[in-house]
Amino acid sequence: MKSLFKSFSIVFTFLLFITIQLFPQSKKPLDHTVYDDWAAVKNETISNNGEYVAFEVNPQKGDGELMLFRNATAFDHFQRGYKAAFPPHSNFVVYKIKPQFDTIRAKKLEKVKKDKLPKDSLGIFVFESQVRIKYPKLKAFKVAEKEADWLAILLEMPEPKEVENDTINDEEKSDKQKKKKGKKDKEQLLVLLNPVTGDSVSFENVTKFALAKNGLSCAFIQIKKDSIDSVMVSVFDTKKRIVKNLLDTEGYAENIAIDEHGRQIVYTFSTDTAKVKAYDLFYVNLKNDRPQSVLNADEKKISDDWTVSENGKIYFDEKGNELYFGVIPRPETESKDTLTDDEKVSLDIWNWKDPILQPHQLKEVKEEKKRSYMAVFFPEKNRTIQLGDENLKRIRIDTKAEGNLSLAFNENPYRKLLSWESSRYQDVYIIDRETGVRNLILEKATSSVSFSPEQNFVAWYNIADSSWNVYNLNTSLSTTVTSDIGFNFYNEWNDVPDEAYPYGMAGWTENEKLVIYDRFDLWLIDPSRKEKAKMLTAGEGRKNNMKLRYKKLDKKERYLPSTIMLSAFNEVNKQAGYFSLDMKNKDLTKLVLGDFYYRKILKAEEVDQLIWKRESFVNYPNLYVSGMDFSDPVQLSDANPQQADYNWGTTELVEWVSFNGDSLQGILVKPENFDPNKKYPMLVYFYERSSSRLNVYYTPKPIRSVINWTYYASNGYLVFIPDIVYRTGYPGPSGYDCVVSGTQAMCERYAFIDRNNLGIQGQSWGGYQTAYIITQTDLYKAAMAGAPVSNMTSAYGGIRWGTGLSRAFQYEEGQSRIGATLWERRDLYILNSPLFFADQINTPLLMMHNDTDGAVPWYQGIEFFNALRRLEKPVWLLVYNKAPHNLKRRADMEDLTIRMQQFFDFYLKGAAEPVWMKTGVPAVEKGKEFGLETDN
Repeated sequence: MKSLFKSFSIVFTFLLFITIQLFPQSKKPLDHTVYDDWAAVKNETISNNGEYVAFEVNPQKGDGELMLFRNATAFDHFQRGYKAAFPPHSNFVVYKIKPQFDTIRAKKLEKVKKDKLPKDSLGIFVFESQVRIKYPKLKAFKVAEKEADWLAILLEMPEPKEVENDTINDEEKSDKQKKKKGKKDKEQLLVLLNPVTGDSVSFENVTKFALAKNGLSCAFIQIKKDSIDSVMVSVFDTKKRIVKNLLDTEGYAENIAIDEHGRQIVYTFSTDTAKVKAYDLFYVNLKNDRPQSVLNADEKKISDDWTVSENGKIYFDEKGNELYFGVIPRPETESKDTLTDDEKVSLDIWNWKDPILQPHQLKEVKEEKKRSYMAVFFPEKNRTIQLGDENLKRIRIDTKAEGNLSLAFNENPYRKLLSWESSRYQDVYIIDRETGVRNLILEKATSSVSFSPEQNFVAWYNIADSSWNVYNLNTSLSTTVTSDIGFNFYNEWNDVPDEAYPYGMAGWTENEKLVIYDRFDLWLIDPSRKEKAKMLTAGEGRKNNMKLRYKKLDKKERYLPSTIMLSAFNEVNKQAGYFSLDMKNKDLTKLVLGDFYYRKILKAEEVDQLIWKRESFVNYPNLYVSGMDFSDPVQLSDANPQQADYNWGTTELVEWVSFNGDSLQGILVKPENFDPNKKYPMLVYFYERSSSRLNVYYTPKPIRSVINWTYYASNGYLVFIPDIVYRTGYPGPSGYDCVVSGTQAMCERYAFIDRNNLGIQGQSWGGYQTAYIITQTDLYKAAMAGAPVSNMTSAYGGIRWGTGLSRAFQYEEGQSRIGATLWERRDLYILNSPLFFADQINTPLLMMHNDTDGAVPWYQGIEFFNALRRLEKPVWLLVYNKAPHNLKRRADMEDLTIRMQQFFDFYLKGAAEPVWMKTGVPAVEKGKEFGLETDN
């Protein structure tokens, strides 16, 4: 595909040459050859002391590099480095190293299997000594998070060479081969290293390891060389430099964990030889080094019919007082398979009483087979309690919690509703972890349930009456806490036929006050109701149409600090930035605000130093460093200086009134070399509301499904992106009202729009809207619809194969916005279905609908294509094989990028018609001919 992609770049280069000769310009338009080298800044991180910053600069194809800055000055760089991490003392950097891109590509051409491809390496750079260390064949690594400078590195061991021994008979050889095969994935080397001091120790045949957060201990499991059924569990003390052996016996150990202080170890162990094993869990306090079975605790509330799951997560709470693990019913003894494959029945039985549909169940089979239910062990009390079961699959554990209570959730009573309701319901319990006693506090709750840090209150949003409520654990009473506030706490822009969800909450203060959001501002709520609700932001958000939201900078915090940082976004002019809020004095201070979009702000743990990205339509989101007030920022990255050589684009906010009388906003994108005296073809793209993306940067790259705004502006198109508001029952007409009214308003307002050359494009829900709109108007000269629903009557009863869910909920309460069942309002299902009005279409249509689309059934595109084909309407359907709803394979994306431009260029610019459009590509030529060339 690459050579094909490059070959057609010659065509574009030739056309570009002609364009330059006829219309001299200082900058080149973007073409399809620029993508590979357009870089992205990724995975930025800052050291605890704020002195060092690391980030990747990666091209779309090829080898990237890891950049290292010290005190905002370039310090070093590492070829193919990625995912860097700093230790607690900020004295070195550790990072992964990818194999060379060309090497991997060459191996793939040789059909080398994935597990045989070259592996990542690990790189370490020690700042003071300038020492560089590299380890090949990396499997995993972990850096201590505090106190020590140690890290654990798991490497793939070299495969031993085969040595033939003629004295071994064939049966013995076969047995050895089986053992070797069983050991193959377990031959790994664990290296424990302090790069600063140079101390290191290594252990062979390690399968799993766990490094304490303080780096003072590392526990690990080893498979003994003399037998594949023998294991050792050991712990290395990095301070004393000694190894303790905790287990050395026949059996299987699968998982291991260590508390963050490095004082307690736990591992799963089984002597079962069956494929499905029953595991026990052994706890070791390193003060005495004596393993004890958690399932045989002095006080136990776990049935003998239950055992430890090898798939359950094992972890301690922050203080090391509680150990969490998963339990499952004891596996049944395996029965021998007595049937041949052709004697077996493969069958799915759909039963109307099933809580969830069979396709949904099948999607969950893998997860369900690995499902475990939470249990807790209290080491000091030698007590084990089972907390979860089939009715309490989800328990929310706060590892920093002081109390003994947790929230637990049961979704089982409402699983059947998933087929026709958008909301996800659950019963909410308070569970005492020390006793296992449960207390039901909420029935049929939705989301946004939060436990106060001191465990006196549970806050939740009641979607039925749009109110925030608090349950008081001391009085066992629930109270509505927002009924006397004259503002809405639900999404005021909600336009689906379902209850609106809340704007959310910022968190809890240290004195257990709740901070929640309305559309613009923050409110302080006293859950005891002794004090009235207080607006913390003094109405500044609402007065300035500014949505203010808490930005958490400290991952470890449990309470909202007295002074917090708020992100800000102006809903009218789309400016963004940050404010500081002193919650005690209700003092709101602007830090930075402008015609930009900000993303991924990170703070150094020990000092007031920030790194962040800032972008606009014309400015790539490069990385900056600054103090907490954003003043005097220093730009660290300059990812794409080549942009200055290309004709780019500009965005402006536009407004109009729809046919239905709604005041709407949209974006108009113009070429950078825009000339108001010229006429420009215009593409219209949309997906519900998009005007908030005014200041978003669009990297030139192959498309997954929708037009790249920058690319089309650079190549002489205008792009119009209108917002859409919806009326329940009329999603198609709503789209028509907003999109067509906006298009007409732009054409009437601006003489530079060539109203005879208008195109329209959308994907998924936007693809449906596109298909519907062209049944109602001939305004657009060409249309591209990706994965459109064309027939709501057949789509309604179908399956979203990506999840296995019924599609009905989308129409009754979700995005499709019909608001009724098919039998209640079949007229609306027909009215909104493009298929039933296919005979009214006069606009040439290009569709993409892929054969493994998990969101919109493939047959929807087929129904529409067949109808238009029979009606002799110009229509093309692109089906990328084994591709999802939006393309993922780069080769497919490159192909679609070219075809979509060729389609629009042909109809809107008068370019030559490519062969795939003119005559098609026969199936016998599939994979050999692509039809991208023209006859000219």
